[in-house]
Amino acid sequence: MNKEKVAIFGLLFVALMAVITVVAHMACIPLGEACYRAQLAPEFLIESARQGTLLAPIATVFVSGLFALCAAYALAGAGYMKRLPFTKLALMTIATLCTLRGLAGIGGSFVLPELVTLFSVVASVLWFACGIFTFLALKWLPSIPPLQSNTATDT
Repeated sequence: MNKEKVAIFGLLFVALMAVITVVAHMACIPLGEACYRAQLAPEFLIESARQGTLLAPIATVFVSGLFALCAAYALAGAGYMKRLPFTKLALMTIATLCTLRGLAGIGGSFVLPELVTLFSVVASVLWFACGIFTFLALKWLPSIPPLQSNTATDT
């Protein structure tokens, strides 16, 4: 498999992980407190879900929207949908955040081992992989022009 195919596969994997994350997060709205707790949500969101306030569902929709945006940019970078504004910058941001999220979770496992669950380890490894895949796509895909590009589609 050549580098370009690996990069496209990687971006499709990133999009899939982001879509799964959207579905998982949105499931917390009807499923409630137990779902937020299972997904390691911050305590204030779990408490909001328990009390039935609007904070938890509004925060969930907002965060899910960010993950949906990540999926859209990954698909655009892979060439599976129309190019979006600031694609290069968005993919650089996604690559950095995913890599940092993965490293933080893995590193945090050594600092706070009592908080380690199978879910937290798997999530950290998957997000780290998403970050690496996105960095590789930025390097290997000629269809993603450099940031300094003056093309009308990159503004």
